[in-house]
Amino acid sequence: MFDDLDGKVVVVTGGVTGIGGAASLAFAGEGAKVFAQYLGGGPELAAIEKAGIATLKLDLTEAGAPQKLMDAAVAKFGRVDVLVNNAGSLVARVPATDLDDDFIDKVFDLNCRQLVHCCRIAAKLMKEQRSGNIINVTSIAARNGSSPGGSIYGGAKAFVSAFSKTLAKELVGSNIRVNCVSPGTIHTAFHDRFSDEAKREAARKTIPMGRLGVADDCSGTFLYLASDKASGYVTGQVIEVNGGQLMP
Repeated sequence: MFDDLDGKVVVVTGGVTGIGGAASLAFAGEGAKVFAQYLGGGPELAAIEKAGIATLKLDLTEAGAPQKLMDAAVAKFGRVDVLVNNAGSLVARVPATDLDDDFIDKVFDLNCRQLVHCCRIAAKLMKEQRSGNIINVTSIAARNGSSPGGSIYGGAKAFVSAFSKTLAKELVGSNIRVNCVSPGTIHTAFHDRFSDEAKREAARKTIPMGRLGVADDCSGTFLYLASDKASGYVTGQVIEVNGGQLMP
């Protein structure tokens, strides 16, 4: 369907499990050369590697890790055409009254700081190529607020959305597009870890489509935004993928 992605080099952070894993497989299915970073691979890693996707186990919050990731991708494939910044986490549910600097740093380092550096490094490469696409994963929480205990995560994802819009303005002159995918309640290991069954069911009742999303529900949006043929006039946008849970 997206034939212009054939042969493109796509780097996906958090690219083995959940939404990122589904994205990696979808890009590979379109003929892209995919380089997936991961930290906790789980059983999904075998399926990713079976699909011919190159992988790198790396903690992106460590000093210099984003540069290591991009250097490894370039060493493997020679360039980076598309960057999907999917790595991120709520880390833990902590009431606002119990927040401390260590926890705040952990959430922002994982959801914001490493993403900024991945974007910075990829943008330099893409400027030299005079083309590229950056797709950052934000969240419904960026617009609607997170559920209790997720205040810093919601704020971090709001940062991702605003940062991406500014970056889109900065890079458009270099033929680089920047957009966001904003998932709603997608039933992955994320929600198994941070939401119990009652909370997931309460969320499901707010969704007009009547079900929680699955990781594959986001894949087509990544492909669309990465394809210059399909979305060449789209930049600085936040695409909501939530079954109608939020209609901004």
